[in-house]
Parts: sequence; C-alpha cells; structure tokens
Amino acid sequence: MSMDIPPDDDGGFVTLSSRVVYENPWTRLREDIIRRPDGGEGLYGVVERTEFVVIVPLGEGPDGPTVTLVRQYRYPVRARLWELPMGMWEHRPDTDPEIVARGELEEETGLRAGQLRHAGTLYQGPGYSTQRGHVYLATDLTQGEPRRETTEGDMTCHTIPLAEVERMIGAGDITCMATLAAMTLVRARRWL
Repeated sequence: MSMDIPPDDDGGFVTLSSRVVYENPWTRLREDIIRRPDGGEGLYGVVERTEFVVIVPLGEGPDGPTVTLVRQYRYPVRARLWELPMGMWEHRPDTDPEIVARGELEEETGLRAGQLRHAGTLYQGPGYSTQRGHVYLATDLTQGEPRRETTEGDMTCHTIPLAEVERMIGAGDITCMATLAAMTLVRARRWL
C-alpha cells in the first residue's frame, strides 16, 4: 500500500490570503489566512527556508566503524549540541544537494568523500516550515583542513566509534532532530 501523497494535494485547505511578515537572507516568515476542510478559518505562520543537507561521515577506525560529529553552540536553544555536519547554501539555493553536501562536509570537518550516497529526504518541521533536507552517507573519507565560516568559529570536530554515537543517542546526549533522523534513515537502509 502506497502512502505517497500527490504533490498537488491541498488536503482540502484553501489559502485566502498570504503576506510576508519578516525576511532576512536565511529565513522568510509568511502569514497565511486559510480555510480548513471543515469550513472554519485559521492562521498559519509558515517559515520558508532553502533546502539543507545532513551528512553521515562513516569511517573505519582501529575498533570498527566511526562517525564524525561536530559540536557547536546553538544560540536559539542556548546549548552546545552534538550534530552531524549539515548546512544550506542560502545564497545559491538552486545548487545540486550533492554538491552542497560535499561542500558542507569539507567546510565543517575537512573531510572529502570518495563516495556519497543519498539516503533520503526529510522535513525539519512540517507543522510550521517548508524546509526540506537531504541525507547523505559519506564514505571513503580523506582528511583535509576545515574551512569554517566565521559563524562556525566555535565548532569542533570529533571522530567517534559508531557504538559510542549510538550510546550517546540512547542516553539523550544527541538531541539534534536532523542528526537523529539522518542516523535513522541510514540505519534503515542497512548502510550502518
């Protein structure tokens, strides 16, 4: 049984009006007045952002498979988080996601992938945002120097045994939703 929803499915919702209430180079906030399928009217605040990528860098260490994570301070939640390398190119939104994945991986970790496999797509917050992400598994890795942006100045890079990453997930040490979803997608494909 297919669970795919046709791309033109409006779910019975009708947009009565739409206006941009805020915009910066990374994010646009739109306010839509809608009519629900039951005939009632409502309001949606919709965050529009360009597509992003999440990369699972899978290497081989002396004791088995490894995953490279980054750790950085995330201002909105006031915490330093463990994450997979990820990002978006807001100034070049039409760039092929695989090119963005290769660029973000090298920028944040210095790693170059000999092979990159698309594991799937995900929506970061479909209840309020249009942003879609692409998950990639990166293998056949070679280490170079990171080329971080100034906003990533506090970022650190850590290559960790896969078993430890899985322990960190189970213990709640990794709380980034995109990281958790990417690990799940790659694991579901039996690539880990």
